[in-house]
Amino acid sequence: MFPTMAKRTTTPKPTESELELLTILWERGPLTVRDLFEAVNVGRPVVYTGVLKLLQIMAEKGLVERDERERAHLYRAAVTQADTERRFVRELSEKFFAGSAAQLALRALQIESASEEELEAIRQLIETRAPKKIEK
Repeated sequence: MFPTMAKRTTTPKPTESELELLTILWERGPLTVRDLFEAVNVGRPVVYTGVLKLLQIMAEKGLVERDERERAHLYRAAVTQADTERRFVRELSEKFFAGSAAQLALRALQIESASEEELEAIRQLIETRAPKKIEK
C-alpha cells in the first residue's frame, strides 16, 4: 500500500483548507488529486493545481501520505480524525475555558442542541468519569 514515512514527533496543526481535504480523506479513504478536486469543487470553486499544491504541502508537513506506485498518485490521511479533533478541542479548551472540558461542553450544549442519542452518550461518559461515592 503506502510507503511508511518517518514519523514526526509532532505534526503541524492543519489549516482550514488542509482540514477540508483531511475531512474528505477521513470519510472516503485514499483518493487521487482529481477525486479530491471534484469533491471540494462541489461546495466551492477551486482549481486543480491549487488542490495539488496543497496536497504537496500537506505531504511535506506529514498530514497526508502519497502512494506514487501508480500513475495517478493516491493520497491518504496520515493523521487520524480523533487525534486531530482532540488537538483542536484541547486548544479551544485551553484558550477560552481555562482548560476546563466541562465548561467547554456546557457552552457547546447551550449553543447547539443535541440529539437524544448524543445526550445518552454524554450521560454514559459522565457516569464513567464521575467520582465514585463512598457509601456509609
